[in-house]
Formats: sequence, C-alpha cells, structure tokens
Amino acid sequence: QKMAVQDVPGAFPTVDVPDHAHYTIGVVILIVGITGALGNFLVIYVFCRSRSLRTPANIFIINLAISDFLMSITQSPVFFTNSLHKRWIFGEKG
Repeated sequence: QKMAVQDVPGAFPTVDVPDHAHYTIGVVILIVGITGALGNFLVIYVFCRSRSLRTPANIFIINLAISDFLMSITQSPVFFTNSLHKRWIFGEKG
C-alpha cells in the first residue's frame, strides 16, 4: 500500500488564513509579475536594439533581466492561480 501525504498527520501543517488575505496576496503577486515581465522585456528589447549597449558589463545585466523575465512569466501565474483557489491546485505531481 502506497502512503500519501494525507495519511501522515502533521506532515504539512496548515494555518487557517482568511479569504481576503489570499486574494490580496494574489493581486499583489499579479501586479508584481506583470510589472516584472514588462520591465524586463523592455530592458531586453532596448539591449537588442541598441548596439552601443552591448558591452561585456551589460551582458550580466541582460542575463539578470532574462532570468527575472522568465521567473515573472512562469511563477506569477502559478502563485496567482493558487491564491485565487486558496490551495495548491496542480495535484500531487505538480
């Protein structure tokens, strides 16, 4: 018989959080995600369009912008969706 997390009492303790807190955090994360995606996209776009910005030092800035852009577009929607549902919705494997 395979044991699941639900079979172990206290494996992941939870706290009863009011609904408005979930929604508030979800909206804040959505705003941060949209701002991060747009801002970093603009940095990447300007870097690609302007040859004078292509210096070795700016390569590090672009690396950070790309990483932050990818985090914004992959993590914010997941966090926002889970906040609206007030729980993890992507199953045991997700």
